[in-house]
Amino acid sequence: MTDPTPATPSTVPPEAPAAPLGVRDLLGQLPSGALVERMGIRVLEGTAQRLVGTMPVEGNTQVTGLLHGGASCVLAETLGSIGAMLHVWPDAVAVGTDINATHHRSATSGLVTGVATAISLGRTLCSHEVVLTDDAGRRLCTARITNLVRPRTP
Repeated sequence: MTDPTPATPSTVPPEAPAAPLGVRDLLGQLPSGALVERMGIRVLEGTAQRLVGTMPVEGNTQVTGLLHGGASCVLAETLGSIGAMLHVWPDAVAVGTDINATHHRSATSGLVTGVATAISLGRTLCSHEVVLTDDAGRRLCTARITNLVRPRTP
């Protein structure tokens, strides 16, 4: 069972299940991203095959008060990129090369939960499908992110 307390992007609750590399280990080795922090994204659990994170709707809306589609893309890219990094770290890094998103509905409050599931984890490309849902479990967005694997420079 996952700890219901959200974690900051650079930390995961100590009682979170450990992956082979461990999302906690990876995030501890990387600088936390200012955009991820500003948007309130929290990584709850993760492996290269499946990552779960949340983001509040509040503070991430467009002028009409609806969840901004770009915010959905940021959450999707964050989760998919961390999943790809878990697959290749520490020998390589993953950088986003393509993202597409279909927005099915919007939200005006609460938390958005994203689940990134690996489609392909290769030596040069990694792809994840990311499904975003609202507090009621309704699908808000379906995204696909592809990351290019690059050798890590010291």
